[in-house]
Amino acid sequence: MPIPGIPVLDGKYFATMDFYPIEAPEFNRISKFYENLAQKKLTTTKCKHCGATPFPPRVVCPECNSDELEWVELADKGKVLQFSEEVAGVEAPLIHAIVDLGHGLRLLSRVVNCPAGQLKEGDELQLFVFTIPAMVMDSKEGPKESPRVFFAFEPVKK
Repeated sequence: MPIPGIPVLDGKYFATMDFYPIEAPEFNRISKFYENLAQKKLTTTKCKHCGATPFPPRVVCPECNSDELEWVELADKGKVLQFSEEVAGVEAPLIHAIVDLGHGLRLLSRVVNCPAGQLKEGDELQLFVFTIPAMVMDSKEGPKESPRVFFAFEPVKK
């Protein structure tokens, strides 16, 4: 069910989960995240000074304020720690989970390709990358269409 004012793509993409909707390098200092994501790699930044590894990626370390960061690849599989499932009022089911990727890194993600009532705490999930509608942006050379991708997690096929 489409939600007015919020683009939905096959029930998988909700704009409210997209932390940086403009993915082009001209407009976004973490565009490498999306370049990596297009290659099916989930990445973030790691501080060279204190070792903090925040997600989503940053341009300044949230722990020590250093701007000396490097890109690191994260696990493409994780385990469900907790989740919520909405089955009414949206295209069911709408599932969000806290996913433990190991090494102390946890993130909130949408879970797709999972029937209602099937997900359990401790289930293994894998990265699922999909394209979303491109954005048209003005640039010095004129309008530019920027291809876009986003991610969710889905249950590992058994």
